[in-house]
Amino acid sequence: MIANLVQLAAESEQNPLIPPGPELLVGTIAFAIVFFFFWKKLLPNINKVLEERRAAIEGGIEEAETMKVEAQSVLEQYKAQLAEARHEAARLRQEAQEQGAALIAEMRAEGQRQREEIVAAGHAQIEADRKAASSALRQDVGKLATDLAGKLVGESLEDHARQSRVIDRFLDDLEEKAEAGR
Repeated sequence: MIANLVQLAAESEQNPLIPPGPELLVGTIAFAIVFFFFWKKLLPNINKVLEERRAAIEGGIEEAETMKVEAQSVLEQYKAQLAEARHEAARLRQEAQEQGAALIAEMRAEGQRQREEIVAAGHAQIEADRKAASSALRQDVGKLATDLAGKLVGESLEDHARQSRVIDRFLDDLEEKAEAGR
């Protein structure tokens, strides 16, 4: 079989790389038809699809850039709001500390005032008790002194007016001696 092929090739003496004329003509016409079909029908559709893809990609890129700018803007707003909130929180904390300090000072002042009122009331009560005790003591001492003087004199000193004068004079003398001794 190989011998038959070699014989056929030697008889035709034609170059195997160059096809015969009619085949070349039919191939060129077929290529022109296919090329025309691709050029008129497929190439515009392919270009249209490629253009749409390019537009979609560019639009997506532009949209992405727009969204990036918008996201950056929102991030800046968020950071500004966060800084504002932190500033407000610090201000409120400072206000609360100041109010607390003022309240403590107010409570201390109120406690001091109440303490002074209690001390003043105590002093007034002590003074009233001292005066009441002094008065009661004067009466008791006066009664005892009158009874003793009546027993010594041997006469009743029951006259109330005279008794009061004697007692007051006696106690005043005692108070003067006590003050002179200080």
